[in-house]
Amino acid sequence: MKDTYTYQIGNNLYINLTNRCSNRCTFCVRNGKETYEGYPLWLKGGEPTVEQVIAEIGDPKRFGEVVFCGFGEPTYRLDAMLEICDYVHERGGRTRVNTNGHGALIADMGAAEKLKGKLDGVNISLNASTKERYDALCRPQIEGAFEGMLAFARDCKKWGVNAWFSVVDCIGEEEIAACRALAAFIGIPLRVRPMIE
Repeated sequence: MKDTYTYQIGNNLYINLTNRCSNRCTFCVRNGKETYEGYPLWLKGGEPTVEQVIAEIGDPKRFGEVVFCGFGEPTYRLDAMLEICDYVHERGGRTRVNTNGHGALIADMGAAEKLKGKLDGVNISLNASTKERYDALCRPQIEGAFEGMLAFARDCKKWGVNAWFSVVDCIGEEEIAACRALAAFIGIPLRVRPMIE
């Protein structure tokens, strides 16, 4: 079976750049699954090249957005992602990344600055209001994950990158309220999304 580098849901095209991730979230859609929406997203032949992804995008204006979101954390492939963003923007398309916010820890400390002008939207998974809750829910595999994610969000705001936090609704109303307060303190919006079964 051919590896899935891009897949379409609704009017958006999604890019599956990597299976590497710095979290092991308890609610992750990839837990115990081979596919998502019928697409096999485990990359068995290795990560795609920029050229392979671009060949599958074609004309990006056909899509509402080109979204970096697969069975992994896209910022592990930061340079490749930014190169694909350039291709999409040069042809009139729009880009977004769904990220756990560990880009500065994974790639380098200038990750948020590099996103300016490259991504039209940055969706940062917050998912918990404290480090303790975050560690239990997201089970990070790198040091300083919660603090690094918050610092990344602050840097996005600093550099004028259109960013927002998101949480899954399975965390409960009380925790959602606490996350909303944290997001307001940092100064970026919060969106609540349904958990994907």
